[in-house]
Formats: sequence, C-alpha cells, structure tokens
Amino acid sequence: MLALMAKKIGMTQIFDGAGNLVPVTVIQAEPNVVLAKREADGQTVTLIGLDDQKKSRITKPYQGQFPENIAPKKYLKEIRNLEKDIPVGDSFGVEIFEGCRYLDVTGISKGKGFQGVVKRWNFGGGRYTHGSKFHREPGSTGQSTYPGRTFKNVKMPGRMGRESVTVLNLKVIQIDTERHCIMVRGAVPGINKGLIFVRTAVKK
Repeated sequence: MLALMAKKIGMTQIFDGAGNLVPVTVIQAEPNVVLAKREADGQTVTLIGLDDQKKSRITKPYQGQFPENIAPKKYLKEIRNLEKDIPVGDSFGVEIFEGCRYLDVTGISKGKGFQGVVKRWNFGGGRYTHGSKFHREPGSTGQSTYPGRTFKNVKMPGRMGRESVTVLNLKVIQIDTERHCIMVRGAVPGINKGLIFVRTAVKK
C-alpha cells in the first residue's frame, strides 16, 4: 500500500481532454517525513509525520520521540506494509502516486450538530395534512409492559457528523508534483484545510 497524510484545499472544476466538465477536489500533500520503522505481527510499520510543531507547544517527553535532526511533527500516522522502502529521516510526497488511477481518502466529516431523525437517519416522517400531528417525529421507540424499555441501537435524534469517513475509489485526474497537489474526481470528507489520509485504492 502507498499512503500519506495531506490536507483538503477545496473543490473546483476542470475540463478533461474530451471537453467534459469534471468536478474535482484539490488535495495538497506537503512532504511526509519517515520518523521510525518497526516490526509488528509480521508486518513492517512505518511512522510518518506532517507539519512542524510549534516550539512553545512541545514538551520534553514528546520531543524525545523524534530522531535527532528531525523537527517534532504536529501530525503522526502509522502505515502498515508501505510498498516503497524509504529510509528514516527521508521525506516523500505526491510523486509516490504516479501511475495510480484510483485512491481512497479518509477524513473527519463536517459536524452537523444535534439533528432529528429525518435529517440524521433519512426517516420519511408523517403526513402534513388532515390534522396530523406526526410530521418529523421519530414515532414509537419504547415497548409494551414487557420488556418495558427501549432497546439499544435504536435510531434516534442526536449529534450528527464529526466522525471518520472513508470514500473509496476516487479517480485521479491530475498530479502536480511541483505544487504537491493531487486532483481527484468527486468530493472528499472534511472541512477545507482539514487533515486527510490518502492511500491507494483497496478495492480497485
């Protein structure tokens, strides 16, 4: 598997060779630094880092986790079985995806706050005519005298979003190694400038 950490810049649109308008998401991947390597369960685990951390926010125990001559990083990520053998201390960027046609992107979705069942779970709701008092309510969630309680995992109102989401098989439209950018077709989870994890497609 090939993977790295990046940031979502935002969405735009470009024209392909046939003149069709293609909606794309621009992903910027500054060079990721290899911080350490180890063996676990017969697999090679590579620790990578992104973005230098501010000195005012670094504690001595945290700083001690990094090799000498490498600035402490703000974001850390472990990758299992990285296909390319990159020595500790070296960095890599979007050039590792050259030749890849599809990517998987993982990010933290936008938070929607407290929402009802119609928006959160796509409930149909009740009728709006003839004196109905059942419009956007969840309906009955409890039981009768027995068992006399609400079961677990019942779809109910609550906080929506702000969770890890993975979008599979996003087609690579363009890779710009000079600007450290990748353009993929379609939407990517998360806010603009939010941290995302990009890897080669698992199911393609």
